[in-house]
Amino acid sequence: MRVSYHGHSVVQVKTKKHTILIDPFISGNEACDLDANTVEADVILLTHGHNDHVGDTVDIAKRTGALVVAPNELAVYLGQKGINTHPMHIGGARDFDFGRVKFTQAFHGSSYTEEDGSIIYTGMPGGILFTVEGKTIYHLGDTALFTDLKMYGEMNEIDLAFIPIGDNFTMGPEDAVIAADWIQAKVVVPVHYNTFPVIEQDPKEYVQRVNTGEARVLSIGESIQL
Repeated sequence: MRVSYHGHSVVQVKTKKHTILIDPFISGNEACDLDANTVEADVILLTHGHNDHVGDTVDIAKRTGALVVAPNELAVYLGQKGINTHPMHIGGARDFDFGRVKFTQAFHGSSYTEEDGSIIYTGMPGGILFTVEGKTIYHLGDTALFTDLKMYGEMNEIDLAFIPIGDNFTMGPEDAVIAADWIQAKVVVPVHYNTFPVIEQDPKEYVQRVNTGEARVLSIGESIQL
């Protein structure tokens, strides 16, 4: 399986049979190397409803027929736009033909801003534990530091974790170092930084401070083989 990073919080997982996109914020994301008009997806996993995470989900799903798996209120909202969705919620897990998805807590917000400026509440934000081909990937989504991360690390053998470090809207580098200690992932990759001025961080400095597991900065489009 190949797992690649594409700027902000965009992650692509390619297994033997499926292509999975997580939080495909592509259009309007200068850091992303993907093309929303051509990227392939069998499945889209969403952590929460903010525009910089939902991104191009609707257009991609309509073009490819991808299944969108998201927290319940977000899934219902997106389903009304004519795409195939599967609703889940915090603490719930389900085995799909493409892998096992479990939503964890995340301390953040979740709403979608329409083109006319109206704001749609999209339920609770989450993180995603995704297990496939014997490996577990933890995408924390947007979150503050919270002590249950230690529990998730104890309950799961996490091979790869994507941890936000941007600060201001999520945990910053200092808290993200603690999160890495608690999660105990074999490999840690920082995400959600440098997309906007308010979340500018030095990812190389962050990975040098991580004490647990191997911490790596992935360049845009770079992948890890699991």
